[in-house]
Amino acid sequence: MSETYTFQAETQQLLDILIHSLYTDREIFIRELISNASDALNRMQFTQLTETDILDPDAPLRVHITTDAEAGTLTISDTGIGMTRDEIIENLGTIARSGAKNFIQALKDAPNAQAAQDIIGQFGVGFYSVFMAADHVRVISRSYRPDAEAVVWECSGGTDYTVETAEKSSRGTEIIITLKEDAKEFAQSWKLNDIIRRHSNYVAFPITVDDDENPVNQQTAIWRKSPSDVENEEYDNFYKQFTLDFEAPLHRVHMRADVPMQFYALLFIPGSQEASMFSPRREPGLALYSRKVLIDNFNRDLLPEYLYFVQGVVDSEDLPLNVSRESVKADRIMARLKSTLTRRVLSDLKKMAGADRDSDEFATYKHIFENFGRFLKQGAVVAPQDRDDLLELLLFPSSRANRADVLLSLQDYVNNMVEGQNEIYYVVADDFNGASRSPHLEPFRQRGIEVLYFCDPVDAMLPMGLTDYKGHNLRAVDDADIDLKDVGQSEEDETEQPEKLPEDSVESLIDRVKRVLGDRVSSVRASKSLIGSPARLVSEGSDANRHMYRINRLLDRDYEMPVKALEINPRHPLLHNLSTMLSNRSDNPMIDVVVLQLFETALLQEGLHPDPASMAERMTLLMQAATGSTPDSLDFTATQPGEPSTNAEEV
Repeated sequence: MSETYTFQAETQQLLDILIHSLYTDREIFIRELISNASDALNRMQFTQLTETDILDPDAPLRVHITTDAEAGTLTISDTGIGMTRDEIIENLGTIARSGAKNFIQALKDAPNAQAAQDIIGQFGVGFYSVFMAADHVRVISRSYRPDAEAVVWECSGGTDYTVETAEKSSRGTEIIITLKEDAKEFAQSWKLNDIIRRHSNYVAFPITVDDDENPVNQQTAIWRKSPSDVENEEYDNFYKQFTLDFEAPLHRVHMRADVPMQFYALLFIPGSQEASMFSPRREPGLALYSRKVLIDNFNRDLLPEYLYFVQGVVDSEDLPLNVSRESVKADRIMARLKSTLTRRVLSDLKKMAGADRDSDEFATYKHIFENFGRFLKQGAVVAPQDRDDLLELLLFPSSRANRADVLLSLQDYVNNMVEGQNEIYYVVADDFNGASRSPHLEPFRQRGIEVLYFCDPVDAMLPMGLTDYKGHNLRAVDDADIDLKDVGQSEEDETEQPEKLPEDSVESLIDRVKRVLGDRVSSVRASKSLIGSPARLVSEGSDANRHMYRINRLLDRDYEMPVKALEINPRHPLLHNLSTMLSNRSDNPMIDVVVLQLFETALLQEGLHPDPASMAERMTLLMQAATGSTPDSLDFTATQPGEPSTNAEEV
């Protein structure tokens, strides 16, 4: 009995885009369907090792394609694990992936047809890509379970599909495709042979076309070959087929070992962090094989979490297995494999990171870091056993070049230290511009001391794990007790700086600022280091977690803004003017408005202001006063920044 089902909304949108849009690279549907067949065969291969009650136990594992140019049809069949009625509805009737909406939106936002073509190539569209070339699709499948009934799934690309019981005596799945009029070329065997060699050459099972019994593909376990016998093009082709990534990898690691255990590994660092949304490699983890049999497609126990961006294959001769396909016995062999692979990957990365700064090798590493540096930074915090290696891999912009594209390592920084310097200084900011404009940098720039910019959103967590490097403590430039008097050489003569306010004037000004700001600051004091800025906020403690509010804010978690100390610059003209106003008329409300604006500007520079737009009205009043037209009254926020005005005083 035939039953009709309706696709979910996202699936309907996807089908509509594929059917009614024109793409020149429609051949990718062949690659996608062969990839699905290969996965079904892999699962069957493992099932044969762990179960005995199997339909057609002696059927050879293969993919066979038949064409009928006259009828305009193409049939792709496999002897894989097959599907039951429930499984075929689950696998073909829905897109149970959050990426579907993102893919559809990306297509909608494409500015032109070529951009849309690029997007479909980047994302991959799995089984549904068949509708780029098909008028009608009929899928007949029978599960490997002997008592399971065969089932047929049919769809013409509309909003509905049908499912009913079918006649099929053998195990596996066959997909019968009725091609569109302008896609009849895919019913030509020579065309299919060409597509298979380019896209599916390394599938581990034989792929035959029509009556030719000779497989079209090589079926080579490339990771088991000697590295000297593999050309760069072969590596790149295997990577693209394995990941369905159209970009070549940035780096590869090919390992073979016989003692103390026998294993083969071929690992890749992708060319971009943007994974194909529907790619089989969209999840972290390595493909784990035992004697060329796929055991776990996404094993996360072979590399630490901070290397989850690495893709590839590990094949062990010595690996003991559980009866479950999804798990591997956690024993010394797995631990040793993980240790060996991790050491090798880190070793390769360190070699590239330490290369000459003008070399192609370092340029490649810089590209890797720009894409995956956040993983490595995470490792420096959460993986103390690998910390020393990971610290050599970190790169940062700094105040010396003051360019976002010029990055240096911690060792580069140490090499640049000035006379008397023994600490590594850094500034934490929300972005590069915020870091480069920080008032905290003034005394460091004056003395020629370099400051690292921790300006990536995840950098706020680094101080928790990055406390020292080769005997040099790391210090945030907003630490209140930093003393630079014996470090470097001042580039400006002390006598050229503006005159400092008298001590009694400074004390009067500090008292007024304290009264206006209250508990919004932990203390107020005169700065010994500010040069061009009127004020800054400093941290009086050395808590390594004090920057974590940035991470919590980024993750939309609850957080509390830190309360800091305010330092005012007794040499700055603004503070001189404010002191004069205070001496001439202490009840002038403009004093409190300026103090509040001074504080909130410092909040803004620190990336701490919760509502910068709340300063707009006060700024307008200050500009009005500055242009000579003193307003009749001044409204200003006397509580927390961002809250409504609560006080008005007559001028």
